[in-house]
Amino acid sequence: MAGNTSDNAPNLRGIHDFLITLAYRAGEIITNALPEISGTDSKKNSADLVTQYDKAVEDVISTSLKEKYPHYKFHGEETYDPAHPLTSAPTFVVDPIDGTVNFVHGFPQACISLGFAVDCIPVVGVVFNPFTKSLYTAIRGEGAFLNRNTKLPLKGGNLEPLQGLENALIAVEWGSDRDGSNWETKVRTFEKLGQTKEAGGSMVHSLRSLGSAALNLCAVATGTLDLYWEGGCWAWDVCAGWVILEEAGGIVVDGNPGNWKPRLDGRKYLAVRASPDGRGQKEIVEEFWSQIQGRLEY
Repeated sequence: MAGNTSDNAPNLRGIHDFLITLAYRAGEIITNALPEISGTDSKKNSADLVTQYDKAVEDVISTSLKEKYPHYKFHGEETYDPAHPLTSAPTFVVDPIDGTVNFVHGFPQACISLGFAVDCIPVVGVVFNPFTKSLYTAIRGEGAFLNRNTKLPLKGGNLEPLQGLENALIAVEWGSDRDGSNWETKVRTFEKLGQTKEAGGSMVHSLRSLGSAALNLCAVATGTLDLYWEGGCWAWDVCAGWVILEEAGGIVVDGNPGNWKPRLDGRKYLAVRASPDGRGQKEIVEEFWSQIQGRLEY
């Protein structure tokens, strides 16, 4: 599919390069917002300001994409309509600012996440963190890269095999829902992962929360995180990072046990980093699934 320029197939290289241009443009908008956000007097004002910048960035991106690619669909956080779900049509799947809570607090883990999907499969991904100047990109079938010239995963041929949860650094997120069955499933699973084996847990090496689904996926793609478990985020949060991770040799499975082929808009994901010849990926997925306490229902 990559590089195909026929009338019936998208030019993925052209889309990839154009998304990078848009990501840099959006990054300028986001970084210019920081002084105003830090000067606000209340969390409400900060949240309102972030919403304004979310919409401003998405408007720039959607307008540019619709002008250049008028025949492709657009699926974005700020313009999402439940009456028009993601379809199999070629679609740009966009999050203008992923990691908005970080953005409010000036914590430099927020990004622009620009994905392109065909048949609900991510095929192009661009994730740009304007605060660290980190650009993650991928085209399906052509590999994944950091800052366009460093191939992922970072350790390449020296990447260590996966060796079970007790040796794993895992990303998790609390999410915005702080009660109900999904909250209970998350909290009890976090507890199980952290507990000692004598207490019936996994005693994972440690848990981390970057506060951005896209950047969590990219960290798994680089190999600095081993796994990332998520429930409750949306297709625009994961589309770009998904193809970046897979092109770096990682895999994405369902956040609930048993499903090895999750939907892009399924809202429940478990991402696993690359391992030499895939060694340990299946085993660590099944080990993780065995530790989930309940089911994520989204």
